[in-house]
Amino acid sequence: MGTWEVFLIIGTISFALQGGLIAMEKKYDLFGVYLFGILTAFGGGAIRNTLIDAPDYELWKQGSLFYSAVIAITLILLFPKPFLASRELWGNFLDAVGLIAFSIHGATVAVKLDLPVSAVVVSALLTATGGGVMRDLLSQRQPIVLGEVVYGLWVCLIGLIIGMGWATETWHLYLLFIVFTVLRVLSYLYDWKVPVRRYSE
Repeated sequence: MGTWEVFLIIGTISFALQGGLIAMEKKYDLFGVYLFGILTAFGGGAIRNTLIDAPDYELWKQGSLFYSAVIAITLILLFPKPFLASRELWGNFLDAVGLIAFSIHGATVAVKLDLPVSAVVVSALLTATGGGVMRDLLSQRQPIVLGEVVYGLWVCLIGLIIGMGWATETWHLYLLFIVFTVLRVLSYLYDWKVPVRRYSE
């Protein structure tokens, strides 16, 4: 199994679980839980493929990932207590893991297509946040990436590092994953925020 597949699996399972948890918090029915899980896991990749002109057929050849997402969602439906008892912790941890894994995957997709650095950063951002934004809009939540938390910053830095060719080896990508996952968790625990300029009349 290559590095590409590892990050795909990690991100897919993490985002599927997180989407399912949010749907359960909203007291949606079974269809809603599966829909939110699948949307969170695959929505960003679909948007990315459209905007960077990646092969769309690849999206429909991810049967194993789809089954992994369905199994993960079923797991929280069958055993909800361990997840819902500490849903805030689980939600943010899963979000951190999925965010960073998909950021790295999105950046590597753009690099394989020989796109410029700017496109690599955009690809990382879309892959990591696209599904979550659609999920949050459907559940009438403010998208996390548009809040004050240090969220999109980590994604853009990952895209920049990979796009500039500073992380070319397999171990570089795993190191990026560990470092930025820790940073994402710390930014939640310590409430790190991006400076805000508010308009006042």
